[in-house]
Amino acid sequence: MRCVIARFPFELTKNGVLEAMKGIKPEPAVGECVIIGRRTYPVKQVGQVITRQDRRDFSAGEVLRAMAQLGFTCPTPAPTAPPAHEDHTLAHASAMLGAPAPAAA
Repeated sequence: MRCVIARFPFELTKNGVLEAMKGIKPEPAVGECVIIGRRTYPVKQVGQVITRQDRRDFSAGEVLRAMAQLGFTCPTPAPTAPPAHEDHTLAHASAMLGAPAPAAA
C-alpha cells in the first residue's frame, strides 16, 4: 500500500511492518498506540522504525491512518476525567475571596 508520511511516499505492507518491528522492544504506550503481533507500541515509535525519520517529522495521525489501512488494531486512548477535587478547589477559592461560588454544571 502506498501512503505519504511526512511528505514522503512509502510503500508499506503488513508483512513489512511486522518484519520491521520484529525484535523491537515496545516503549510504554501512552496515548495513541498500535497493536502489532501481540505487542502494543506507541504510534510514534512505529512511525520512527518504519520511516527511519525523526518522530518530530510526522504526526501520529499519519501513522495511525496507515496502520489502520494495513489492518492493524489502533485502540483509541480512554479519555481522562478531570480530578474531582477541582470544582471543590475553585469553590473554596471563590469563597475565600468573598465571591459567590460558581454554579455546578
